[in-house]
Amino acid sequence: MSNSEHLATVMVNAFIDAVDRGVDLVPVVADSTSTAKIASFIQKFPGRLVNVGIAEQTLVGAAAGLALGGKVAATCNAAPFLISRANEQIKVDVCYNNTNVKLFGLNAGASYGPLASTHHSIDDIAVLRGFGNIEIYAPSSPRECRQIIDYALAHVGPVYIRLDGKALPELHDDSYQFEPGRIDVLQEGTDIALVAMGSTVYEIVEAAAHLAEQGIHACVVSIPSVRPCDTQQLLKILRSCKAVVSAEEHNINGGVGSLVAEVLAEGGCAIPLRRLGIKDGQYAIAADRKATRAYHEIDAAGIVRHATALLAQQR
Repeated sequence: MSNSEHLATVMVNAFIDAVDRGVDLVPVVADSTSTAKIASFIQKFPGRLVNVGIAEQTLVGAAAGLALGGKVAATCNAAPFLISRANEQIKVDVCYNNTNVKLFGLNAGASYGPLASTHHSIDDIAVLRGFGNIEIYAPSSPRECRQIIDYALAHVGPVYIRLDGKALPELHDDSYQFEPGRIDVLQEGTDIALVAMGSTVYEIVEAAAHLAEQGIHACVVSIPSVRPCDTQQLLKILRSCKAVVSAEEHNINGGVGSLVAEVLAEGGCAIPLRRLGIKDGQYAIAADRKATRAYHEIDAAGIVRHATALLAQQR
């Protein structure tokens, strides 16, 4: 794992390249220019960015209006404020009306760390999975992020892209090609499947390496495409393993753990599953990333602990 890059920087570079190739793109921010790291875009295209101030409901409504006027509108602000404060506008103005708006949830999960639950977004995937018409993505690496954004800007219709707030390592080589819906298998294995989305994918990659030292062969599964999702491909992958552990910087309800549970249950697959994330009825603790993930057991060490315990129960 190398070449770490902040996903907001990937986003802005994708925006600049899109406008250069003729996409009529208008980013919309809610006094969130620093969060979006969008200064280079403003410098190159002065007058193309819309800043509505600290007014997230206006942010989404304005983006929907721009889309109805023929623009490709992209909201760029912190995920907790986008999803919570503008919930109705996302539901009605964007999703129900199927407008061509790309919603970027920046600093998602517990990226804001010590700023605590007011600034954490641990329910965004759960909320948006309840809305119709919108595609949902959670990139795990800079290369994957860029390909998802390029796809989203070309796709006509609502898209939500969950972006982590920290620089992420590159997990994919030059041959990687993103496809909407496709499950990304980073490592083959038949002992246990480790499944994650977004920034916790690098935790399961590291966990798999530690498990290999114990002679346990883990299948490392990334789900960058939450909707659409090739659930038949996912079920086939999971069926080849003895147990499954999911890990996410999100509540265990409504995110990737729920998606895995639904696929197993509806496929009639009686494989044991351990969902790791923010536990039911809880908030993420106020701490830096390392401490947060260790406390909620979504770091590599916690994943290894649960994976070995789950496999021990199968013997």
